[in-house]
Amino acid sequence: MKETITIASFPITLFDCGGENLLIQMSDEHEAESLENEVRLIQERSSLPFTLVAIPVKSWNDDLSPWEADPVFGKEGFGGKGKEMLDILVNKILPVLKEKTDARRVILGGYSLAGLFALYGGYECDVFDGIAAASPSVWFDRFTEHYQSKTMQAQAVYLSLGDKEKKSRNARMAKVEDCIQIMRDALTNQCDCILEMNEGNHFMDADLRTAKGFAWTLNKIKEKENGI
Repeated sequence: MKETITIASFPITLFDCGGENLLIQMSDEHEAESLENEVRLIQERSSLPFTLVAIPVKSWNDDLSPWEADPVFGKEGFGGKGKEMLDILVNKILPVLKEKTDARRVILGGYSLAGLFALYGGYECDVFDGIAAASPSVWFDRFTEHYQSKTMQAQAVYLSLGDKEKKSRNARMAKVEDCIQIMRDALTNQCDCILEMNEGNHFMDADLRTAKGFAWTLNKIKEKENGI
């Protein structure tokens, strides 16, 4: 069942497939068309009930970046308003969602910069059981250096990357594979973590890659609860 509700001025779309597990995804207008397919892809990979929650981001570069940074293309930089967005999510949006769905577990995920924001959220607060970071922008200035020595508070973290993403002509973005391997190595010592490599560049199969991340994290958390 699909419905839209407004929380803290955000028109949030819910895809209810049984509740119990909240899958929260920061999204933009481009992903709106593929969310129903993403739900189907998650269901193909996990038998567990869930509600996928798509929260529209008003300013992608500003609201999802942990701190200010220079542009990578053109003149649009990063506003560093991730802390404010995380505060709204944790303190205003999430309590309403949990009450509405009676969810027992919460997984924060997303693609690209939303994947970076998911990792940021997993480090900065303890309300997320799992993190699903699909092709996350871990090339972001100083992110890897800052967080590789910090403690991840989620119990399971999924990372993925396209095998051609490191071939970017942008020198900053070309570091992405080295950065994600550093993150994987650090996270492996703290939680259940996997790094999955996919075929293609950054702009391929975003819905599939995100769905794979959510499904793996859902299944892994359930396995841990069952002592597997």
